[in-house]
Amino acid sequence: MTVQQTTTRTRVEGPARPEQDAPDPARIRRTLLGRWPEVRAAARAGTLDPALHRIDDLTVADHRERVSAQLRVLLDGGAVRLPFPPEYGGTGDAGGNLVAFEELVTADPSLQIKAGVQWGLFAAAILHLGTRTHHERFLADAIELRTPGGFAMTETGHGSDVASVATTAVYDASTEEFVITTPFRAAWKDYIGNAAVDGRAAVVFAQLETRGERHGVHAFFVPIRDEAGRFLPGVGGEDDGPKGGLNGIDNGRLHFTGVRVPRTDLLNRYGDVAPDGAYSSPIASPGRRFFTMLGTLVQGRVSLAGAANSGAKMALQIAITYGDQRRQFADAGGAEQVLLDYPRHQRRLLTRLAGVYAAAFNQEELLTDFHRVFTGEEDTDESRQALETFAAGAKAEATRHALDTIQECREACGGAGFLAENRITQLHADLDVYTTFEGDNTVLLQLVGKRLLTDYGRRLKSAGPAAAGVVAAGLAQRAAGATGVTALAQRVLDGGTGAGAARSLRDPGVQERLLQQRVDVAVAEIAPDLRPGSASPDELARRFGARQHELIEAARASARLQQWRAFTRVVEAEEHAPTRALLAVLRDVFALQAVERELGWYLVRGLIGRQRARAVTRLLDGLLLRLRPHAVDLVEAFGYEQGHLRAKIAGGAERARQDEARAAR
Repeated sequence: MTVQQTTTRTRVEGPARPEQDAPDPARIRRTLLGRWPEVRAAARAGTLDPALHRIDDLTVADHRERVSAQLRVLLDGGAVRLPFPPEYGGTGDAGGNLVAFEELVTADPSLQIKAGVQWGLFAAAILHLGTRTHHERFLADAIELRTPGGFAMTETGHGSDVASVATTAVYDASTEEFVITTPFRAAWKDYIGNAAVDGRAAVVFAQLETRGERHGVHAFFVPIRDEAGRFLPGVGGEDDGPKGGLNGIDNGRLHFTGVRVPRTDLLNRYGDVAPDGAYSSPIASPGRRFFTMLGTLVQGRVSLAGAANSGAKMALQIAITYGDQRRQFADAGGAEQVLLDYPRHQRRLLTRLAGVYAAAFNQEELLTDFHRVFTGEEDTDESRQALETFAAGAKAEATRHALDTIQECREACGGAGFLAENRITQLHADLDVYTTFEGDNTVLLQLVGKRLLTDYGRRLKSAGPAAAGVVAAGLAQRAAGATGVTALAQRVLDGGTGAGAARSLRDPGVQERLLQQRVDVAVAEIAPDLRPGSASPDELARRFGARQHELIEAARASARLQQWRAFTRVVEAEEHAPTRALLAVLRDVFALQAVERELGWYLVRGLIGRQRARAVTRLLDGLLLRLRPHAVDLVEAFGYEQGHLRAKIAGGAERARQDEARAAR
């Protein structure tokens, strides 16, 4: 029986209205299922299996053993084969595979990430970085779990700075082998899933050197253990030990001392070495070659964005269900109120609900773009670069928002939220690291910020030298100069009233301009200082450091703008008017909260007048009151059952306690 069937609710309702005039939660649920509804539904059905669920009181060793065994259950289910070619049991369904991956968070995030290591990193690296010979030699064993593997990219001393990894792979033409060496302790491969216990091989990233010349980071297939689980000669390592979360994964460290692998174990799609040591690559530029190689592995960022948002959905469904039932403090009539009737509680949870919806709709567009690139439907250099930027911003924003949301849900549930039986604290522990792996969020936002600067430079260049200054000034003043957003103009447009200001702020065109200005004006302010040729390299580096915070905030604003646009496209596509109106309210809450967080920035630059600034908070509070009657419907539209949530306070226990207490009065 589902949550929707068992939960009764407290409502703050207006006058009764005909059913046909009410929003339809079923329509919202279908929209949230997205482009791959059958795959998502099947994955959710699979995660109802108790054999896949996390058990709280296991030791680290037992948890690891359980998760390792669960991989076989996933393999038998078939979804993990989806992205691979037909000859390996797949269908080439790149997007569907990530959809199924997202849903594993409901079973156990450790299982999700362990599966991601084996199939999304290890096997995917063989597929995307290797060529047919590697597929024939290694891929089937990786997919079928005959070769558990790791993805040995990160080093203790170089975290997200992959281009600077210190592990070397020096070619020996006399034996046609690469000699892989870890030159010092900080170059050990670290945090590698499957490295501590299960891994029998790894894809190792190292600086390729041949004929005395380095050609940058390349990937190599390297056996690391024998069948009995003993390290092979020259390979060493250690267990990372217990972590703050995800303890079902055997993360560990690896190091190499003169480990020899055949020349043909270089995964050579983007760079190859001939028997005589001659290096060749279809991509001449080392920098472009490096980023192309990393770009083939972007699915990790795409999948983490969706998985983190799934965790936030679960936490919100638990907390909002609880808040709709838990009573605390008497009102003027002597009756205790449910928590969700308090405006502050609405602020805590319903604003974050809007953010989760925005992230969900944005994720659907990201999955579609990813699928088009990786199925070859739209695979160009430009589309890959755009995908990498999109994924970087989406991952950074979704994982940060998810962690903040889960923490707020924990606090909103008081002591009940701190009990392990209600799942929220474990979700927080497990999803914490999502903000820093597959690319630290700050580094990813820098990538987005640099793309914003590049796009800005292209706009100036296309305008020509004579017009460049005009274009730059226009971007910095675009609102004031082009659309009349001075305080006086806003008062005229708003009719001089707070109600008029509120109407303007609900206009999607006004919202989009405000969110776009946050990006464009910030970039226009930063760009002149960072223009190539405007100073020496050292001075440019100093300037970049000085403006780094502003650039990262502009990148964050760009990610939120992308979410708003995805949300707006869903609103505009909804044909059922009451449902569209409810989604529009939720979208407006997302937009207004984004503006409210940045009110000081807008006011300082004269991009919003004081009247509109005052209206933002009042309007936001009013919209939250309008959302209140629909809050439980909106979280139940996520489609999670009690078998997914497994939280007592969301499964009727709190309702029973409240009914008992009221009956005793």
